[in-house]
Amino acid sequence: MLVNAHDMVHKARQNGYAVAHININNLEWTRLVLEVAEELKSPVILGVSEGAIRYMGGFNTVCKMVYALHDDLKITVPVALHLDHGTYEGTKKAIEVGFTSVMFDGSHLPFQENYSKTQELLTLAKAKNISFEAEVGTIGGEEDGVVGNGELADPKEAKAMRDLGIDFLAAGVGNIHGPYPSNWKGLSFSQIELLSKETANFPLVLHGGTGIPEAQVKKAIELGIAKINVNTELQQAFRDGLHEYFKAGLDQIGKGYDPRKILKPGVEQAKEIVRQKMQFFGSVDKC
Repeated sequence: MLVNAHDMVHKARQNGYAVAHININNLEWTRLVLEVAEELKSPVILGVSEGAIRYMGGFNTVCKMVYALHDDLKITVPVALHLDHGTYEGTKKAIEVGFTSVMFDGSHLPFQENYSKTQELLTLAKAKNISFEAEVGTIGGEEDGVVGNGELADPKEAKAMRDLGIDFLAAGVGNIHGPYPSNWKGLSFSQIELLSKETANFPLVLHGGTGIPEAQVKKAIELGIAKINVNTELQQAFRDGLHEYFKAGLDQIGKGYDPRKILKPGVEQAKEIVRQKMQFFGSVDKC
């Protein structure tokens, strides 16, 4: 069932596990995530970036596709359709067309501007029973070999956002979007502890879930992470499945050119990653 993400994420925080936020990029991606969630009886958040939305045709297209697949596949587990790293205008559009959850990412703005825009958009979301994620601190990354740790979230800013009435909070804790470089310093557990203490054990979100050592993920969940975003690892698995298909020359045999045959190996490999994440995060049989 399509729901807002409040209950599933707060339940995870209270019971010491995390809900997987899996970014979707097309119909195949959406279907595979829904099928694995149903198979494992796990709640799931379908995250979609504005870039992926443009690729798929627009907000309405994505929203209607997810609702239709959800119904046609007879999905019974809790599913949220969530805008990932939304702009101000993108967040308003997602609220308008029927997303059940949104994230406004104002972390690049001065805090007061981030706060005021979050407050405005939160009012719109709550009027439609849509869950809301805000962000403080920035997520790190790598460019031309230069590693940025990102900006560690300020606990006081985190508390101010929590007090607005948001549902969960993304915070910079040393995490990085995309593949992690070999010289990455790791998550800042002390920062996660500070954030959890300042926000009274409010559910925190870990972006950049691909490539973090399992021991660090496990500890982060213990300290308060209740939603973990995964994207890059699925893209890599999907790529590997397609690469193996073409390398084996299967596209040259019979009707191997059929896109349904071509995409299947990538889908199956991505499915296995989703299974692994849900099992490791602890959300299996938590509906």
